[in-house]
Amino acid sequence: MSEPLTTPGEGFHPHLHEAQGRAAAPLRTRLHHIRADALDGDTAQTGGMRRFSAVSGKAVGSEKLWMGQTHVAPATSSSDHHHGESETAIHVVSGHPEFVFLDDSGEEPEEVRLRTSPGDYIFVPPFVPHREENPDPTEEAVVVIARSTQEAIVVNLPRLYALDPDATTG
Repeated sequence: MSEPLTTPGEGFHPHLHEAQGRAAAPLRTRLHHIRADALDGDTAQTGGMRRFSAVSGKAVGSEKLWMGQTHVAPATSSSDHHHGESETAIHVVSGHPEFVFLDDSGEEPEEVRLRTSPGDYIFVPPFVPHREENPDPTEEAVVVIARSTQEAIVVNLPRLYALDPDATTG
């Protein structure tokens, strides 16, 4: 016989909720169950896309990780942006989003477009300006994102530019 589903924020063990005379278990002493329908849209946003937080410092007490989903509507391009000091890993769930950045390893900076499919992964290093595009006229693109900071850092930019390698070695 299986246990009933847990309630969002309740943790792995249903008996860990507050009981009379006993405080709830601290956030960092239990597992957390975040249901798909309980994602938090109150997070940093970029034009053309919508981010939803699942795992964050605010939601579950994470100290070094943020995780959530991003949805890019059909025939939409996000604003140019970067994620500050955060390393970002992206897993394509549905659609065929394209990730665009400038590469200046040649004579002139060149726009590079990474075309993806469901199951693909993308890694975005800290401070690298980029944007997401969904060229499909009918299908929304959905990706799962994990970041190395406890909250989603989003710095919106007026344009793409190539990141100076000397700026990252400090």
